[in-house]
Amino acid sequence: MKTSQRGLAEIAAHEGIVLSKYKDSVGVWTIGIGHTKNAGSPDPESVDGALSLQEVMEIFARDITKFEKRVTKAFTRKITQSQFDAAVSFDFNTGGIHRASWVKLFNSGNDQSARHAFMKWRKPREIIPRRQAECDLFFKAKYFGKGKVNVYSSTAKGKVLWSSGKRVSLSALSLDKPSELLPDEAVDKQASSLRSILILATSISEFATALSHKILKLFQ
Repeated sequence: MKTSQRGLAEIAAHEGIVLSKYKDSVGVWTIGIGHTKNAGSPDPESVDGALSLQEVMEIFARDITKFEKRVTKAFTRKITQSQFDAAVSFDFNTGGIHRASWVKLFNSGNDQSARHAFMKWRKPREIIPRRQAECDLFFKAKYFGKGKVNVYSSTAKGKVLWSSGKRVSLSALSLDKPSELLPDEAVDKQASSLRSILILATSISEFATALSHKILKLFQ
C-alpha cells in the first residue's frame, strides 16, 4: 500500500513546507518537508533558490517510501487506506511504529485500548493536536487538513522566515503519481543507453551507405 494523495497532503499540513534550504535545529541543511541529504538527492545545500510545490511533494513522496515499508511490516491486521495514511504520518513524526503499544493492541483486535494508547504519544505538548488528528484519521477515517499547508521561505544563511508563512492548497498538484526523480547512477545508465543507441544507428547508416555503393558498382 502507498500513501494516498490526501495522506501526503495531510502529513505536509502537519509538517509545513520550506521552499528554500534552511538549517534545522541542529544545523543540518534541510529543504521542503524535512528533506536532508541522508534521504537521497537532492542535497539541500546544493539547491539554489526555491523549489516549486510540485518538486517538494515529489521529493517528499520518494522520501516517505521507507516509512510506508515500516508501516506495512508493523501491521498484521488488514488496515484501510486512511489507517495506513495515519500510521505513516505517526511514524514519520515519531519513528516509533514498531515499538508503539497501540499498534500491538490494534493487531490483537483491541481497538478501544489501541485508541487510548495512541494518545499517550503526546510529548512535547505542542504535538497533541497532531496526535489527535492522526488518531481521528486512523480510528474515524477523518482527514483534517483539507489539502491546505503552510509554506515558508528562508534567508540565504538558512534561517526560516516564519513570518513569511502562507497557507496554500495542494489540491491542484499531481501527488498520487509524482514524476520519477532519477538518482545519478540511473541518469548515467540512461545516458549510456542513449549513446549506445546513437552509435548503433550511426553504424547501421554507414553500413547501408557502403552497401548501396557496392550495389551501384555492380550495375555500372
